[in-house]
Amino acid sequence: MLTKEEIEFLDTNGYLNLGQLLSTEQVKKINERLYQIKEDEGENAGAELAESKYIRHPKEEGADRLADLVNKGEVFDIFYTHPRVLAGIEAVLGKGYKLSSLNYRAAKPGKGHQKLHVDYKNAVANGQYKVCNSIWLLDDFTELNGSTRIVPKTHKLSILPDEAMADTNEKHPDEIRIIAPAGSVFIFNSHVWHGGTTNFTENDRRSIHSYFCTKDQPQQIDQKRYITQETLNRIGEKGRQVLDV
Repeated sequence: MLTKEEIEFLDTNGYLNLGQLLSTEQVKKINERLYQIKEDEGENAGAELAESKYIRHPKEEGADRLADLVNKGEVFDIFYTHPRVLAGIEAVLGKGYKLSSLNYRAAKPGKGHQKLHVDYKNAVANGQYKVCNSIWLLDDFTELNGSTRIVPKTHKLSILPDEAMADTNEKHPDEIRIIAPAGSVFIFNSHVWHGGTTNFTENDRRSIHSYFCTKDQPQQIDQKRYITQETLNRIGEKGRQVLDV
C-alpha cells in the first residue's frame, strides 16, 4: 500500500503525507458527528483521557478534546483500518502494533501552541520505535490556523528536544509545517520532535489522531475496557486485531 519511495521518505524524515484519504462528504459527516458528541458530552467531553494514567496532559488548555472515538460511531472506523495508514504504521513499528487511542483535538482561536515534544518517555536507540501517530485533517491546515510543526529526522537522534533546546516553545530552524487540505492524512513517527502551533484565525482547527504503539506498550485508552458489543460486531477480525481486543 506504500511505495518503496514513500517508505524510505518516512524512515528518513519521520513523517509522510498520504494525501487526501477522506472525501469532502466524509469530512462533513465526521465533523457533524463530532459536533454532536461534543453537544451530548458537554463538560464530560474527553473524560476518558482523564481516566488514563498513560496520557501526560489529559486536559489541554487551548484545545477541545474528545476520546474513545472507536465506540462513538461507524464513521470513525476508517481511522484505524485504512490500509495505507496501517502500512505506514507497520513501516515504523513492525507487524506487532495496536491502536493506542483514537482522539479528537481542535486548536481554539488564539490558542493551541505546544512545546516541541515526543510521545515517548525517552529517545529511542537503534530504530526500536514504540509509538507512531497519524493525523487526519478535518480542516485545511494553513500557516495561520495552528497547523502541526515537525522537525524532520529528529526521530533518529539520541536526545530529546528539551535537552537540545533552550526553549522548546520557540521555532526550530529546521521545522516544517503540515500544510494540506482537509481530508489529508499524515503519518509521523511519534519519536520525531513535533507540536501544535497557535491558531491565529477565528475558527477551530480540527483533527483526529489515530495513535498506535507496539504490542508491549500500554494503550493510552484501554480498548478492552471500553469496547462495546456493537463495535465488536461491526469491525470484523482485522479491526479486533488492531484494537487488540
